[in-house]
Amino acid sequence: MKPSTNRMLNRIKSVYLFISKHGTVTTGELVEEFGITPRTIQRDLNVLVYNNLVKSPSRGKWTTTQRKVKISS
Repeated sequence: MKPSTNRMLNRIKSVYLFISKHGTVTTGELVEEFGITPRTIQRDLNVLVYNNLVKSPSRGKWTTTQRKVKISS
């Protein structure tokens, strides 16, 4: 796996865990927490939405779904 792909997957996993830990977060909070651009965080969120791991109950807010996830290290 390319290092850039590995970095992206680790970041997406971190984003998911952050949302899971905090309940509902805004896109702005994610940008601030991870120090990345809004466009990058949106791409990461799109991956999580596609896999039914997060949802947006209202514009700009994110929460996890009820889907069960096994987190590996």
